[in-house]
Amino acid sequence: MKTTLFIFLSFCSLLNPIFAQTHEENVVLKQSKGVLDGTLLMPNSTKKVPVVLIVAGSGPTDRNGNSSLNVTAKSYQLLAEGLAKNGIASLRYDKRGVGKSASSMMKESDLTFETYIQDVQQWIDTLKKSNRFSKITVLGHSEGSLLSMVAVQKSPVDGYISLAGPARGIDEILNEQMAQQPLPDSVKNEVKRNLDKLKKGETLPKLMQNMAIIMLFRPSIQPYMISWLKYVPAEEIKKVKAKTLIIQGTTDIQVSENEGKLLAAAQPKAKLLLINGMNHVLKDAPADRAENIETYTNPDLPLSKGMIEAVVKFVDRL
Repeated sequence: MKTTLFIFLSFCSLLNPIFAQTHEENVVLKQSKGVLDGTLLMPNSTKKVPVVLIVAGSGPTDRNGNSSLNVTAKSYQLLAEGLAKNGIASLRYDKRGVGKSASSMMKESDLTFETYIQDVQQWIDTLKKSNRFSKITVLGHSEGSLLSMVAVQKSPVDGYISLAGPARGIDEILNEQMAQQPLPDSVKNEVKRNLDKLKKGETLPKLMQNMAIIMLFRPSIQPYMISWLKYVPAEEIKKVKAKTLIIQGTTDIQVSENEGKLLAAAQPKAKLLLINGMNHVLKDAPADRAENIETYTNPDLPLSKGMIEAVVKFVDRL
């Protein structure tokens, strides 16, 4: 039986080199309600290795970078595997309320932006307490860029990477997005007024009877919006003391390359890397919207050339 198992494992190693080079560990953080569940992918090494904490973007995103909102590109899993092949560990996790972290779901009205910042801090503290790693880097993707940006101010680390992260506040971005929609001016103006009130910390007891307005500003989401509007990435990045890398793709249809340039301008000590032809899910994609979005559901596409190499180079130089 033991001989059969050894042959099977050896065969697996030949089929998948990553199987032989690494091992996975399940990491669970107990919460007041439920747990946060993550995967630590470790290169096989007898020495301490650097580790990258991968922080997901907005929406119901799991540890692999997939989402129930029609995203199955497994970008975070591919990134983790690429790092492991280069001797770098990584920790990625299901967001609160998602996947194996579903038990930690909170009422929407109880959620704030700080809830997710504190989650990042918990993971950082867990990595520090383990005493297994030579250096700790936090990589935040999309909305995770801002979450990480604030978290590393409170829980210092060696390196910080903003990946496809916006520079402007969410109010400015939402107003810009609404301006591009075929909606009446009355609705667009109402969005701006509502965002201005929320930014001042005021709730909206009465909403315009319009579906877009009701969905965007429903009472249960207002506490989260108020807390989110406190933070402007271009201001927060100035407070980051860790060595910083900003990565942005040139065909990202969700966060334009100009956002990366604005972040870099706000933090001159940071290094900016623009990856030609990389989109929001870190894959090679054309600028055409329909073709670009096709990559969101293709897990077989590799990450854009230079993506993994950039992170490895940054971490190795810390």
